[in-house]
Amino acid sequence: MSWYDRNGRHLPWRSRFGQVSEPYKVWLSEAMLQQTTVAAAIPYYEKFLSRFPTVAALAAAPIEEVLQAWAGLGYYARARSLHACARIVAERGAFPTDLDGLRALPGIGPYTAAAIAAIAFAVPVVPVDANVRRVVARLFAIGGSGVATNRAVDAAAQRLAGDEAARARPGDFVQALFDLGAGICTSRTPTCLACPWADACVARSEGRTAELPTRATKAARPVRHGAHFWLIDRNGDVLLRRRPMTGLLGGLLELPGTDWREAAWSVDDVLAHAPLDAAWSRSGAVRHIFTHFELRLDIFAAEVERIELPGLIVAADGLAGRELSSLMRKCIKVARASANG
Repeated sequence: MSWYDRNGRHLPWRSRFGQVSEPYKVWLSEAMLQQTTVAAAIPYYEKFLSRFPTVAALAAAPIEEVLQAWAGLGYYARARSLHACARIVAERGAFPTDLDGLRALPGIGPYTAAAIAAIAFAVPVVPVDANVRRVVARLFAIGGSGVATNRAVDAAAQRLAGDEAARARPGDFVQALFDLGAGICTSRTPTCLACPWADACVARSEGRTAELPTRATKAARPVRHGAHFWLIDRNGDVLLRRRPMTGLLGGLLELPGTDWREAAWSVDDVLAHAPLDAAWSRSGAVRHIFTHFELRLDIFAAEVERIELPGLIVAADGLAGRELSSLMRKCIKVARASANG
């Protein structure tokens, strides 16, 4: 705790050391930090908080506005769960203060519930993310992978939460663990000489810091294929559609296109799915990595006199502020580069 008081990061969602943080800010930051680095999350957090300063403001906003504010962060199920959770909390009047109550909210799993409970409500519990898992695995020299190893790490982390200093300042203690893992006990080159727990670390004493925690073998990502269409008219309007609210990229706008499938598409098959018959030309390709698969898309473009089709007709110059995923922004960039080239 002395190390944290001297070296802890000053982050926009953190209160001053020794004070509990506002639940809304903790919850929002934890939602953003799932699958997103701290550096990348900060500007989104600040803009999001400015737009929705309270949980009531977030609950009252249309989901399309929330998705628009979230655009670029990825993993859009987080935004949909955030909005659903905000409505429940606003109706209740406050966040639950216990783990069970927090876990019952949409989008809040064991880790996020523990983070909110510890940081916002001073509950003596340790949320175990990748950084904490690495610190604890090395501190107690817990090797192996799989369910049993994860349980052993979790149990060791909760023993730490029972320490007198940790119980006195539960929120600061878990944030100290976050910072220790992010800045000192790093994955590849831990700075053991600067670590406040260097003398107590079993992995260091055994010379095993490089091998712990044990890395599980990753399976190769499957590849999916598809195509999307950039249809623009003489007025500078383009055709978009909205994805279903559930599922991958749910609720976001996109260029019309084919399904994403394992088998590659022939040009004839692609054009059979075009919004209309036109002089389609291939603009280029986009490659995008999702967590569980790699996506390869061909982009086709055509210009018509006027778009008269079901869907959303949007001015091409106004796309920057719309709720588009980073994937769709890549596709649009390729289409526009080809048209301008």
